[in-house]
Amino acid sequence: MTTYGLMICEDAEELDFAGPWEVFCASAAVRESGDVVVSIAEEARPVRFAKGLRVLPDHTFDDHPELDVLVVPGGRGPAEKQVSNPAVTGWIARTAPRAAWVTGVCTGSILLHAAGPARGRRVATHWAAEEFLEKRGEVTVVRDARYVVDGNLVTSQGVSAGIDMALWLVGRIHGRDHARAVRRYIQYEPAPPYLADEPV
Repeated sequence: MTTYGLMICEDAEELDFAGPWEVFCASAAVRESGDVVVSIAEEARPVRFAKGLRVLPDHTFDDHPELDVLVVPGGRGPAEKQVSNPAVTGWIARTAPRAAWVTGVCTGSILLHAAGPARGRRVATHWAAEEFLEKRGEVTVVRDARYVVDGNLVTSQGVSAGIDMALWLVGRIHGRDHARAVRRYIQYEPAPPYLADEPV
């Protein structure tokens, strides 16, 4: 059984959370297993995301199960507010060493850096935050990569890239054939409608 824990906080990007959530839940459905996917927040109250989505967390920092996979989403909340919240950074710092995998989506990398797990590592983040994160020091920001794997730390670029990262991770944990089955289950075959447009 694999237990996935997705941290949520105010003003995080919806898809940073919902993309990996969908992949992990679909993985559990395809496997017909006892895999568990939970949301975790600082307090037991609804969390409002950047565009208005509200999510009631399953657990708080004090009462969640042991995690095999920790996921930290990005957005303005994580990048601008939670980096200076000792309750959040302290929880990540305590929880990450006990997880088999530590992951971040978008500017979740900034929060992972502030908490410690991303220091001295290779990471990806949203293109608009690459220079900012690099200037914080003790980190190598990899550009032009949808996700970056450095040991048990996996980080992705912004928003939709978290789906790619999550698919890679379920493939790493349960095998590539399983990841392909999950991708088919969620019909994730990106074909951006404006990819072939002429530059404006």
